[in-house]
Amino acid sequence: MPVLVITGTGTEVGKTVTTAAVAASAVAAGRSVAVLKAAQTGVGPDERGDADEVARLAGPVTTAELARFPEPLAPATAALRAGRAPVRPQEVAETAAKLAAGHDLVLVEGAGGLLVRFDAEGGTLADAARLLGAPVLVVASAGLGTLNTTELTARELRLRELELLGVVIGSWPAEPDLATRCNVADLPHVAGAPLLGALPAGAGTLATADFRAAAPDWLAPRLNGRWDAQAFSAREAPAPFARP
Repeated sequence: MPVLVITGTGTEVGKTVTTAAVAASAVAAGRSVAVLKAAQTGVGPDERGDADEVARLAGPVTTAELARFPEPLAPATAALRAGRAPVRPQEVAETAAKLAAGHDLVLVEGAGGLLVRFDAEGGTLADAARLLGAPVLVVASAGLGTLNTTELTARELRLRELELLGVVIGSWPAEPDLATRCNVADLPHVAGAPLLGALPAGAGTLATADFRAAAPDWLAPRLNGRWDAQAFSAREAPAPFARP
């Protein structure tokens, strides 16, 4: 798995922090890692972007960013309003392939969800994944509403014949409600793919050393971690409903 594409079921689901955790776990396992942010929006020229935040949290990783646009919009719209050339899936794939030549693992982080448009022709992160032949990791929210967006994302990946590696819960609350707890069992079912981790809420606010030390505890062995999905489910999911 030299390249892994990371997408979210939407915005603000913990995609960047999850990317940092995957990177940190790989680095801890002795792998060289590069992180490619396909298109950064809502950030000025001198401000820190998502790739910078991943490097801060994860440690010694190579970072690359194809373009950044100042307004917090979908990349295609942000590029158009900025009067700049958009990022295209071919550019994402070519850059990731070059990074893969010199690294054990390349993480390609998208913007928003899988089908957010990069350009006026409708190019998306899914198109970049297809060009790369790379698996996709989906970061999902924990609570009510996540089953629908996760299943829609999984269906689109299957429709495009892309491999869904698994699902990571981007922010697991300290006191989950009933819907959130039920989602532990339901998420892998609707996705048709395993649950590969759960990051605690606020993980991105940890001190750098604490984040790097803890990251493998949040991710399954498939992602170079030691998180146990069965143990997590036994602890967090509610007992099965017994009918009278």
